[in-house]
Amino acid sequence: MCKPRALSNRPVPRYCDRMSKPTVPGDRIAKVLARRGVASRREIERMIEAGRISLNGKTLTSPAQNVVESDRIIVDGKPVREAEPPRVWRYNKPSGLVTTANDEKGRATVFDNLPEDLPRVMTVGRLDLTSEGLLLLTNDGEIKRKLELPKTGWLRKYRARLKGTPEDAVFDPLRRGITVDGERFQPMEITLDRQQTSNAWVTIGLREGKNREIRRAMESIGFFVNRLIRVSYGPFRLGELKPGEVEEIKSKVLRDQLGLEAIPETPDPQRTKGKRVERPRRNQKP
Repeated sequence: MCKPRALSNRPVPRYCDRMSKPTVPGDRIAKVLARRGVASRREIERMIEAGRISLNGKTLTSPAQNVVESDRIIVDGKPVREAEPPRVWRYNKPSGLVTTANDEKGRATVFDNLPEDLPRVMTVGRLDLTSEGLLLLTNDGEIKRKLELPKTGWLRKYRARLKGTPEDAVFDPLRRGITVDGERFQPMEITLDRQQTSNAWVTIGLREGKNREIRRAMESIGFFVNRLIRVSYGPFRLGELKPGEVEEIKSKVLRDQLGLEAIPETPDPQRTKGKRVERPRRNQKP
């Protein structure tokens, strides 16, 4: 414990200075808004810089601000709702959709294709325009951040269709790790599954998600990927989910797989099709 030294000329230790500073109540605003599903922490910091967020009637200019429950937060002119229990959904992304909220080229996004009754969600990572398959969605920015961190180390598996007739040994450079255009790709797990006329199917496992990593790696050894489907992300699998369908992951599974505590049980997962379908069926069985 630090005590005042009235009769001493020696400086007070730095740790005493830190202990004497009062603790600011609440959490940083970026963390709070991420938990409420507004955006990732990094994106929220950019929104603050752009003057899009106000706190108790004043526009914020810095993310170095703690907030408590009684504070009133406005984002883009609308009050931010209270945090909901963390939830995660599996979504089978069709080809031709971009994984972004707004596309500068006006292309259709995954959010245009989601069921209307789904709450505000964020994607865990991305799939490029022509890639298909499993895309995780969540209403909680902290879950998004946790699942995207490289240290999580979850294996992501893909099925890729390659143009050509490769031999298994041709993939050895990718299994060892390869550098493409100055960017290092970590070793991939690759299995040659079958040859189908002029195309070959392979299963690929990797633990990072760099931009167009599989396509660029395959092109570096002379093969063009003409179809790419993500079939799993860690313990979560695409399964029999049809393109455009969404299914919520049970709370118990989230507790077991993510180490989360005190998540209220959600009803049995609902599987729904995108809102492009006029009358989406509820509680559709696999």
